[in-house]
Amino acid sequence: MTVDLDRIVAIDVHTHAEVGRTGEDGLRPEWRAAAKKYFGEGGTPTVEDVAAYYRERNMLAVVFTVDAETVTGRASVRNEEIAEVAAANPDVLIPFASVDPNRPNAVDEARRLISEHGVRGFKFHPNLQAFFPNDRLAYELYAVIEEAGLPALFHTGHSGMGSGLPGGGGIRLKYSNPMCVDDVAVDFPGMPIVLAHPSFPWQEEAISVAMHKAQVYIDLSGWSPKLFPPVLVQYANTVLQDKVLFGSDYPVITPDRWLADLEKTAIKPELYPKILKDNAARLLALA
Repeated sequence: MTVDLDRIVAIDVHTHAEVGRTGEDGLRPEWRAAAKKYFGEGGTPTVEDVAAYYRERNMLAVVFTVDAETVTGRASVRNEEIAEVAAANPDVLIPFASVDPNRPNAVDEARRLISEHGVRGFKFHPNLQAFFPNDRLAYELYAVIEEAGLPALFHTGHSGMGSGLPGGGGIRLKYSNPMCVDDVAVDFPGMPIVLAHPSFPWQEEAISVAMHKAQVYIDLSGWSPKLFPPVLVQYANTVLQDKVLFGSDYPVITPDRWLADLEKTAIKPELYPKILKDNAARLLALA
């Protein structure tokens, strides 16, 4: 099915399926509890739940899980399940895969998910997966993604996971500096890249990378827009207006809350169509 972009009011490029049909949950319970306290909301939707939620809102959602099993010892929602449900709901879901770069079979997994399951991009969470994005261990994996012409989305900046726990629940923030992704952008110029979230405390680094590298975008998920750093609003209104993307981080932040708070910012209303839909449609090859 071809997506009817005229019907879609927004494209949310950052949503999570939290649990699988048979109970898979890749997050440690203390991380999930800390995240709910940090964000003030949350939940554990299945992929089917995400589809139903976004269909009610006439929105399109990029949906994924986070595979960090080599670190957590916990299986996440299966990529195949996400792809299957997205294939049954192509009017509202775009499936991204998550493959832990530390897996010995990561490259083969990526190839299989692309060729057999039609995934449309890949999600990386360096904090949870405990790797620097510019670590050469991931480069063969990126090469597969680039060859397929698919985008890669990287968590950057602070993480609500582990926030407030002793030792941050073992999660290290150092992995999410967007300057590490700058190396990836240089070495894989044919792979579109999304820097996920306002990248506190490295916001200006993220802006610099997105300005400098033609294929790098910034998604605005994981924060209420009314809390965006002023410098991010400044650049979203000007030189990065074609490279910033609506993302909520559902379920920890809902699109309803995000859109309501957008109106409380200094982002120019005339730029809403670009931010909410047009930029993502171009990135995802929907337009």
